[in-house]
Amino acid sequence: MNRFKPYIAGLFLLFSASLAAAEYPLEVQKITPEIYALVGEMAQRSPDNYGNNSTHGVIITSEGVVLIDTGGSYLGAKQIHKAIQNLTDQPIKWVINTGGQDHRWLGNGYFKALGATIISSEAAQADQEERTDTQLNRLTTLIGDSLTGTEAVYADETFTSKKMLQLGGLTLEIHYEGSAHTAGDSFIWLPAQKVIFSGDIVFTERALGIGPAKNAKSWLAVFKKMARYQPEFIVPGHGHVATLAQATQDTHDYLAFLISKITLMVEDSEGIIAATELDQSRFSYLKQFDSISRKNAQDLYEQLEFDFF
Repeated sequence: MNRFKPYIAGLFLLFSASLAAAEYPLEVQKITPEIYALVGEMAQRSPDNYGNNSTHGVIITSEGVVLIDTGGSYLGAKQIHKAIQNLTDQPIKWVINTGGQDHRWLGNGYFKALGATIISSEAAQADQEERTDTQLNRLTTLIGDSLTGTEAVYADETFTSKKMLQLGGLTLEIHYEGSAHTAGDSFIWLPAQKVIFSGDIVFTERALGIGPAKNAKSWLAVFKKMARYQPEFIVPGHGHVATLAQATQDTHDYLAFLISKITLMVEDSEGIIAATELDQSRFSYLKQFDSISRKNAQDLYEQLEFDFF
């Protein structure tokens, strides 16, 4: 008998237990008896969060579930499904990708295999297709083996600017109004419940990144169009369920501040180094502010300089 086997087996069990404990759970927030937010970590993507450093939505009806955004990986999708199974036995009938960022769609394959129909804007699907390799390569670095099983699966149905969905007596409107954090970001409006799922049009509690769309002015315009619906609750792309006032403070006001200040710096030819030194401390309460604020100023300066000249 190999006297090291029990020792090795014990180490394996301890290692497995530590892995299970390390998994970053999704926080469930109840908005109504049928509507929930699944709030992920607000730090960077990691092996422990499976790329789910984002907020997702669940709408339960008598005919099935609508899922808003599928997670950053196959394992991230599986984690989302487990959270849903704790809420309902209803099958997942519809999946809506609110945009082209990895945690909005790279779990599609998991839910497609369960029989769900996947929907996105045409612009989001084009963005997903264009950036698939880049996103998968980056996730390989960030989450490693937690990317196992992940494949690029795109929407079954796309729309140009608006799509209506009805399931179990519940009505949803999906709106695409232009580029925001990514080129295809859309929001979902539930008029009877006065709830909006904003995807990456809204960041609360943590600092937004100017994003791959590189069009902060369009993002600000899209936010204003979304805000006209006057929702009572917003499920953001990052952060906990918020009021319109909080979403305005954390997203709209930050974008408006940066655009105003950096525009003046571009007009005065102050240079990109000066832009990175802009005093943004008014928004320093936001998580990840220190790691992203200077880059935001740099990225926006480059955008506005290109437009100006």
